[in-house]
Amino acid sequence: MNPSEHATSALVPDGDDDTGAGNGSRAGAAHVPDGDGGTDVGSSGRAGAALTPDDGGTTVGNGSRAGAELGGAANAALVRRWRGVMMDNFGTPRLPLVEGRGCRVRDAEGNEYLDFFGGIAVNALGHAHPAVVRAVCAQVASLGHVSNLFIAEPTVRLAERLLHLAGRAGRVYFSNSGAEANEAAFKIGRLTGRTHMVSTTGGFHGRTMGALALTGQSAKQKPFLPLPGEVTHVPYGDAAALRAAVTPDTALLVLEPVQGENGVIVPPPGYLRAAREITAATGTLLVLDEVQTGIGRTGHWFAAQAEGVEADVVTLAKGLGGGLPIGATLAFGAAADLLTPGAHGSTFSGNPVVCAAALAVLDTIERDGILDRVLRAGQRLRRGLEDLAHPLVREVRGAGLLVGVALEGNLAARVQQAAQDRRLLVNAAVADVIRLAPPLIVSDREVDTFLEGFGAALSEVHAQVHA
Repeated sequence: MNPSEHATSALVPDGDDDTGAGNGSRAGAAHVPDGDGGTDVGSSGRAGAALTPDDGGTTVGNGSRAGAELGGAANAALVRRWRGVMMDNFGTPRLPLVEGRGCRVRDAEGNEYLDFFGGIAVNALGHAHPAVVRAVCAQVASLGHVSNLFIAEPTVRLAERLLHLAGRAGRVYFSNSGAEANEAAFKIGRLTGRTHMVSTTGGFHGRTMGALALTGQSAKQKPFLPLPGEVTHVPYGDAAALRAAVTPDTALLVLEPVQGENGVIVPPPGYLRAAREITAATGTLLVLDEVQTGIGRTGHWFAAQAEGVEADVVTLAKGLGGGLPIGATLAFGAAADLLTPGAHGSTFSGNPVVCAAALAVLDTIERDGILDRVLRAGQRLRRGLEDLAHPLVREVRGAGLLVGVALEGNLAARVQQAAQDRRLLVNAAVADVIRLAPPLIVSDREVDTFLEGFGAALSEVHAQVHA
């Protein structure tokens, strides 16, 4: 079975064994292949219809905006309900979504979008992947929750599996998000007996108070000052700055192998190795925040494996749960023994349903050779973006299927909207960078469809700017 097939869907394959996994349609509906070789995925009607090409006015890709339909009464009604009851910390999200299959989602009007953001790099296997659906249904039907006062077998098995993938003995703490995983790392740092910590400018580690203290973005920190102290922020990618900041009094150094939220910033070669050498020399814990880069996103189980770097603590979340909330803090060596009974906890730590989903994600990635697929698809996507040779694009950067498109000017929000008008979902990470993080199962056909539509979106914004 292709990784993105829905368990009960009748599917027509992409027609090319080298194009990766095809996307499943709604359960019970026949999947109709794209009519022109893969560069024009049509919008379907209401949820439940087969994914068939439309009449040309609502295409995913290079089609124009479908007028008022993208708003629509159903979308507007859901937006009104949101605004009536939800706190305003997120503002109003830009689009109501009601259904997803593979790399495609639908809004409340039935309009279909090609999802190249994957729920902020969470939906590693796309939407409604059959392996995750089966695992969750089976587990919740047998044992749904036990709390941290009892042992559930999927929790132990997932911890064993993660340590196996890391290739080292250690211990695991499970939580519910990346922020919580980093909060646990913060506490582990404090338990060394040292209080000073080093992080990087522009880094993002979460919004809980300890994780926020590590986050190197002053706008996010300012409303909540004072934060837990003694955190020094240094420029990302600058090994000399690390060497100057990390001392024998430093408890931990936390780094992202690639800064995701800051615009997909890739450090220079050797940066992580230098960080390992510096921290080893001072007895400082090296914490690698792999919340966004881990679990196959860069074509490796952990991004740092590409450089052969072994951290004392690794934090995970996002793609691990396949859409379900989970965080994991992996600790090795002496760091693995610092959390003792009563030092930390969570009611939902290691929930068996979520752990079953995570095991299904790991099994599928391994069984279907998805790590290699990510490397090939990422290269195709980055090369395709470069080949656009678009005057709005300053740089294409990233690793695997975490890609940043740096723009000439602060136009990311406009490009994001122009892409959405063409039924492509992307993220304006910062003012001048579009972040792409499609599901790891994305096919060559979907990459090519995206490239055509995204190029058209860039051209629309370019024309507006130079009108």
